[in-house]
Amino acid sequence: MADISIGGAPQSVGGVQSSYMAQVQRRRLYGGLTLLIFVILMVSGFNIADDRNAGGFWEGLHQIGDYPADVLSEAWEKRADLPGLIAKYFPALVETINIAAVSTLIGVAGGIVLSLLGTRGLAKWPRLIPLFRRISDIMRAVPEIVIALVLIFVLGGGPVPAMIAIAIHTAGALGKMFSEVAENADLKPVEGLESTGATWTQRMLLGVLPQVAPNYISYSLLRFEINIRASAILGFVGAGGIGYELRNAMAWGPGRFDEAAAIFILLFGTIVFFDQVSSRYRNRLTEGQGQ
Repeated sequence: MADISIGGAPQSVGGVQSSYMAQVQRRRLYGGLTLLIFVILMVSGFNIADDRNAGGFWEGLHQIGDYPADVLSEAWEKRADLPGLIAKYFPALVETINIAAVSTLIGVAGGIVLSLLGTRGLAKWPRLIPLFRRISDIMRAVPEIVIALVLIFVLGGGPVPAMIAIAIHTAGALGKMFSEVAENADLKPVEGLESTGATWTQRMLLGVLPQVAPNYISYSLLRFEINIRASAILGFVGAGGIGYELRNAMAWGPGRFDEAAAIFILLFGTIVFFDQVSSRYRNRLTEGQGQ
């Protein structure tokens, strides 16, 4: 019996090894096929886009650095005017930040409501959980620029359509993330408050939000960074802010490239500043929650 067990051990180890190698080869094959399909789709899609492009990508590839070079050269020639231009466009930057801040606050409020109404174990109307989740999906599925274009057609150009568009998208995105956080909340405080006769709103405010507040604030700060960039981009479609000024400066062409450079400096510095501040506070919240 001892000989059989000893003799059979190498066979079992060899069988496991061969099975493992077969799985590895199968995974490599599937991975290679997936990569090949991806490359084929990317190349074919690029060729279709290149055929429909008026200028052609490959023909204009050697000119890709001409525009940045023109902007930088003109900005360098007029570098003495940059401080004055930065001061000139600073109010437009403040408008962009205001758009991002207001839309973030509105979106956070909407995201909290959607998350609590769409979380199992916390929802006020459990049967309507799928409805609130689909509403959240739709709100974050539509890009801000699409919503802004529709609102600009209805309301006219300005910061209001941008605020509404970013707030809608923010509420949908944060509703999803907030819901995932709320699902991990401890239900014992909620049950204790319910036993004392507390309303649903009181249970959420006193039993759930104190637990999830660090994560909610962290996600809100991250979303504020994103909304600053989004509000600048929406300016290109007439939604106001510094993006609108950048579009005008770029559309004018040579002669106003120094203004475009000043706006780029303002926008880049603002995004970097808020990114660093937000990251610092988010790290503090995460570390404090871990402790």
